[in-house]
Amino acid sequence: MYSSFVPPRQVRIGDAAAFVGTTPRAIRHYHEIGLLPEPVRGGDGRRRYGYEDMIRLLWIRRTAAAGIALDDIRDAFADPAPAGDDGDDGDGIASILERLEEALVAREAELRRQRTAVQRMRTEGSRMGLLSDFVTGRLKSLPGGSLRQADLDTLLVTERIFGPLGAAVQAGRFIALATHPELREESDRVDAAEEALDDTIAVDDPRVARVAAERHAFEEALHAVIEDSGLAAGDDALFDSWDALHPDAADEGAGADETGQGSGRGHELTSVLEAIGKMPYDFSPARLRCMELAEEPRAVP
Repeated sequence: MYSSFVPPRQVRIGDAAAFVGTTPRAIRHYHEIGLLPEPVRGGDGRRRYGYEDMIRLLWIRRTAAAGIALDDIRDAFADPAPAGDDGDDGDGIASILERLEEALVAREAELRRQRTAVQRMRTEGSRMGLLSDFVTGRLKSLPGGSLRQADLDTLLVTERIFGPLGAAVQAGRFIALATHPELREESDRVDAAEEALDDTIAVDDPRVARVAAERHAFEEALHAVIEDSGLAAGDDALFDSWDALHPDAADEGAGADETGQGSGRGHELTSVLEAIGKMPYDFSPARLRCMELAEEPRAVP
């Protein structure tokens, strides 16, 4: 049976948007940036869209859905197809597609990196998983929950400044503290004494020198435990392992890992000092003096 329905020769912007799957606002934007020519207007002053307008809108929508920027679509439409072309938009759209594919490949690589990071955080724990494999590999032997949040925070900062190798070496300190409760208790006591050296304490206050002596004695005891437990020998193995994983960096003497961070072995001093200078530490003058004295045992009474 013959249908009496006769399709319209032109439609309003709302109908055009509904048909191609977009919004009137988007179509108006196409007009503003020169992607879609202004159509004729009806007697009521409203835009009217014909068959060719709808075809162009469909191409715009499909091309944009593929990830091509509107500006690139406009340039491609402005580049006339060469004679005898099969309907594609010539070299212009081909180069755009090539750039888009390169961008998608880079995005896929970034997504894989992000997914790997998320998987590590789920497996290792939200904070442990933020450290590199080289650091967490040394901590694998510890029971879950042995490390404190402050320990992981310190390792994160160290890795940022000195790289994975520097943080892996420092991890030996936290392994010793986690496996020797008496050391951990003494560490907490000395830490608390240092924190008490706030801005109300003068740098020449006798407490500064006393706490410095306590810090020095503690570090000596901790070093002895690290030596006796074999953790110091493990440091040598870390250097060998790092050099095996990064032979070029080992030859150059100042390498960087895949994240661009220094290895910590042969790391340029200026870079380290620059990084430290950008990391705020809320230490009072008295506490800074205490740290200096602790590094100078002869000056400690």
